[in-house]
Amino acid sequence: MSDLNNEAMAPVIQRNDASFEFLWDELVWRGLVHVSTDAKALRDLLASDPITYYCGFDPTAPSLHLGNLVQLLFMRRLQLAGHKPLGLVGGSTGLVGDPRPTAERTLNTKETVAEWVGYLQSQVQRILSSEGENGVRMVNNLDWTAPMSAIDFLRDVGKYYRVGTMLKKDAVSARLNSEAGISYTEFSYQILQGLDYLELYRQYDCVLQSGGSDQWGNLTSGTDLIHRAEGASVHAIGTPLITNSDGTKFGKSEGNAIWLDPKMVSPYAFYQFWVNTDDADVVSRLKIFTFLSREEIEQIEQAVAHEPFKREGQKRLAFEVTSTVHGVEATRAAIAASQALFGQGDLAELDEATLVSAVAELPQATASVGDSVAQLLVDTSLTKSLSESRRALEQGGVYLNNAKVEGADAVLEADHLLSGGRAVLRRGKRTLAAITTAA
Repeated sequence: MSDLNNEAMAPVIQRNDASFEFLWDELVWRGLVHVSTDAKALRDLLASDPITYYCGFDPTAPSLHLGNLVQLLFMRRLQLAGHKPLGLVGGSTGLVGDPRPTAERTLNTKETVAEWVGYLQSQVQRILSSEGENGVRMVNNLDWTAPMSAIDFLRDVGKYYRVGTMLKKDAVSARLNSEAGISYTEFSYQILQGLDYLELYRQYDCVLQSGGSDQWGNLTSGTDLIHRAEGASVHAIGTPLITNSDGTKFGKSEGNAIWLDPKMVSPYAFYQFWVNTDDADVVSRLKIFTFLSREEIEQIEQAVAHEPFKREGQKRLAFEVTSTVHGVEATRAAIAASQALFGQGDLAELDEATLVSAVAELPQATASVGDSVAQLLVDTSLTKSLSESRRALEQGGVYLNNAKVEGADAVLEADHLLSGGRAVLRRGKRTLAAITTAA
């Protein structure tokens, strides 16, 4: 898998106590706190001397996705305030997997999980800076679980857990009430995550864990374990699960996650995901996924309210998030591709990878040099019949690579082809299709 672009890494700034005195209030304003341990204590903690905090990411896939990005950007906000992040990629918890709501996970091989650990570590380090006194430190929970025997695990950790409490955790109770039930393997996941927090508390004086609010049972597993085993109070913050204004799950499109790896979701497709954000969601997305100031966001909010047709909020959101994840250069290429598709730029200037990504979601047809453009319009469903195609051509409403096609008898010519033997066919202003010549 490809590493994320190094341009995505923001510089770590020196802590400014005046600027970050109200970090907690900033997190709340941005809608990043859904549930937490004692809010007053957290507010004071985040405004005091730098603390060590962590979030865990399990390698159950070869890439992180948008849900993980919420956590990474949350961690980055704390890092920019001077706090010290630990990026945990779960080499052991990834072998188990936290309980899904309805069914058991398919267990991946140890070799696969180990490979994915490397991918995820690299992605974490593209969002969180490794420089300076508060540079991110990467940790792997396999380092402390692998040497532990089953007897040691039961005696030293399991003794602090009560089955009744474990059964009440949302993830567990949901599975107990499903047809699939729950295995002892996934039932034990919360103990493993609790052990992570305990080990990081002991090794690094880590006193805060963050995660999605759906992980709250696992987060409090760690705070409870530390309280029982060490007699200490530590904290947890659960960020909200992000949903669209219509209640649908954020970051899903026909069952496909929006991955951070550019080989799994291209920078162009990633940019398009954000630029298509609904007006009702764009301001909340700006708060959560960008580092724009409150003043900037409020100005954009006014623009969205009064001139939504300009889509200023969506364009800024897409630029900021895509730049963070994939770098400014890749973002500019995505913007250029988007503009070129609709006649505002030169398609010939796009590299093949960007062009392939830009046309991936368009209707497709395979053709040969010399084929009738009228027939290609039918093959790509831009028209329903040859007669309709000829009318469109005679009226001057058909374009190949943004150049008007002249005449009803026009054919695809060699000089129409772009990188990789492709061409973009357009009818009218916004109805597009992709042509690929046969090898």
